[in-house]
Amino acid sequence: MQQPTTLHALLGAVLDAQESARLFDQLQIAPALLRPLAAEASRAELAQALNMLLFRGLLERVPLAVACVAERRASGQKVCFDHGALRTVAWPSGALPAGQAAITRVLVPLGFEQAETYPLPRLKMTGRAWRHRDLPQDIAQFFVSELHPEAFSPAFQATVSRVIGDSRDPLSAQDLAELAQLERDRALPLASAQRLLPRLAGCFERQHGLFAWDDYESLRAESAEMAWIATEGNAFNHATDRVDDIDAVVELQRRAGRPVKSSVEVSASGRVRQTALAAAPVLREFRQGQGVIAREVPGSFYEFIARAPLPDEAILDLGFDAANATGIFGMTAAGAR
Repeated sequence: MQQPTTLHALLGAVLDAQESARLFDQLQIAPALLRPLAAEASRAELAQALNMLLFRGLLERVPLAVACVAERRASGQKVCFDHGALRTVAWPSGALPAGQAAITRVLVPLGFEQAETYPLPRLKMTGRAWRHRDLPQDIAQFFVSELHPEAFSPAFQATVSRVIGDSRDPLSAQDLAELAQLERDRALPLASAQRLLPRLAGCFERQHGLFAWDDYESLRAESAEMAWIATEGNAFNHATDRVDDIDAVVELQRRAGRPVKSSVEVSASGRVRQTALAAAPVLREFRQGQGVIAREVPGSFYEFIARAPLPDEAILDLGFDAANATGIFGMTAAGAR
């Protein structure tokens, strides 16, 4: 029987034993994150636990991702969770800090640091990679993008304000105090970390309320990305499996009849290659007149990435590429029905 670890104790406070065991079975986990149960949880262990919960959340929304993970396990492999991507809006957002600050106030105490910035001018967005200080190759990165409404029309800006202007802050004063303690000490008492973990996961959701279908259509006319944020909020736009042979993965997806991207995105360096499956449709509610309607809109998706080592180094190129990101973001640009 496997010895209990602090990571098991963290997830066990949120998930039942079967769900927790499934995650450990699906994902590669570095030995350094599987230390015996301790009185404190390190920032790396808490970061890993959060990433595992967010990965599970994406599987709940993306059936194709479930099938891909099952294939990995059937072949005797586990998923190497490379990064999760999410979108924010650099605009007044009610009680929620604007833009990436809503997320980075969580990432920094967990041990993440900003690695690179990627201008995405075609999308009127900026992407930033956040990498873990302690285990950069082993703990999944966060690719956090910000949309810039000031680059769009005045009507678009007014619609953004209507949609996200009532956003709530999912973190309480106690949560923020514990995050400050975590940033200072790089660890938390286990009971505090167990209490905080689901609160942190709650930051990766939609924080604003119901809005009008007409506003959704208005946003989509200028920015598919903002329309996506309007329905999905700060949820993972996609989660990414790091693979050895991306061409073989593409061929496997095509043979399985899955809607894989028509081309592989290749970075300027040639070291980072990415592709993805089409976004899963999701049913969301909107206000219309005096009532509420439901419409199918693009949800999240599953991505694959292959990373080659840096020149003359044994470590992988953990960077991203603005052109790659722009191409991958298009997986959620399909029209709503």
